[in-house]
Amino acid sequence: MDTPKILPTVACNLDADILSASLPLLEEGRVAAIEWSFDTLFKRNHILPEWFQELLETYSQANRLIGHGVFFSLFSGRLLPEQKTWLQHLETVSKQYTFDHITEHFGFMTGADFHKGAPMSIPYSKSTVAIGRDRLSRIQQACQCPVGLENLAFSYSLEEVKKHGDFLNELIEPLNGFIILDLHNFYCQLHNFNIPFDTLIALYPLDRVREIHISGGSWQQSIVNEQKQIRRDTHDGAVPQMVFELLQKALPLCPNLKYVVMEQLGIGLQTEADRLQFYRDFLQMEYLVMQYNEGHVYQPHNTFMPSGSLDTTRVVEDEYLYAEQQILSFILEHAKDHEDALHQMQQTALRQSSWDIEHWQPEMIDAALRIAQKWK
Repeated sequence: MDTPKILPTVACNLDADILSASLPLLEEGRVAAIEWSFDTLFKRNHILPEWFQELLETYSQANRLIGHGVFFSLFSGRLLPEQKTWLQHLETVSKQYTFDHITEHFGFMTGADFHKGAPMSIPYSKSTVAIGRDRLSRIQQACQCPVGLENLAFSYSLEEVKKHGDFLNELIEPLNGFIILDLHNFYCQLHNFNIPFDTLIALYPLDRVREIHISGGSWQQSIVNEQKQIRRDTHDGAVPQMVFELLQKALPLCPNLKYVVMEQLGIGLQTEADRLQFYRDFLQMEYLVMQYNEGHVYQPHNTFMPSGSLDTTRVVEDEYLYAEQQILSFILEHAKDHEDALHQMQQTALRQSSWDIEHWQPEMIDAALRIAQKWK
């Protein structure tokens, strides 16, 4: 039997550009596992081509297939009909393929259309923890395998950034869940809030990390502060060298790590030069992982198999939170600028609330406007 090792993985979906970029790596046998965003075809009633089904089945049979959700909107204050359908879809695909685990994004989705939006941060409170635990338990019941959450790239304040590790840990603890440590998301927080790596990484429960993501992104010039650029997790660029350096630092800190995943959107892989860079980035990721594997014995002490389940006979909801989310989404999608947005928020239930809008950084409100209005 092969000695267990950390697995170099590609996020490979039914996208011509992603598949074209991944094909040389697949042909060379470099892709040890595949992460599939199973819900990206959720509302299209799309039948997977036979060859793609065979690819998924090959990795499924080897227990090297992991599923990554994008659109569930974990913290929606109300459990929406679309979320119930999403869970049914997950249950169906989990019977068709064997997933080693299933993950989702932290946050709630902006936008009136369930399938369009970007994950945004949420207040850390008893109510949001209860909702997050309820939804994670429903995901686990649907997939019958370990479940995890990905750390968020976007925050409104430094205080929010500092609480994120504890928030994640409190959410996953009852189900023995795990964390995806997305290092580009981490890089966004390091840059946007000028916080040292050692300070921020110490705030995360690293023994709960089973998966690491690396990817690229983009820079957004701040309108509020001409001296500042905001780092955005747009997944449409090459992996920055800093992210590889973060990977090298993170590998020895995560004793239960199993997968290191290379992610990129097809929109960033449309030229031969883009695809070649993707190939080179994967090789650099693979080299760092293999180098670590050769020097360390992989002995995880937690498989993250669910240790129990929460009672889901009663749906946990918060109508006040749901109403606040609707207000915030509307303002972000329609405000003229960050000052207009904050002024509008001050006239609503968001004022002096758990959202703590009074301490949101202006340049991050501006970034949120651009994210929400892009997806609207």
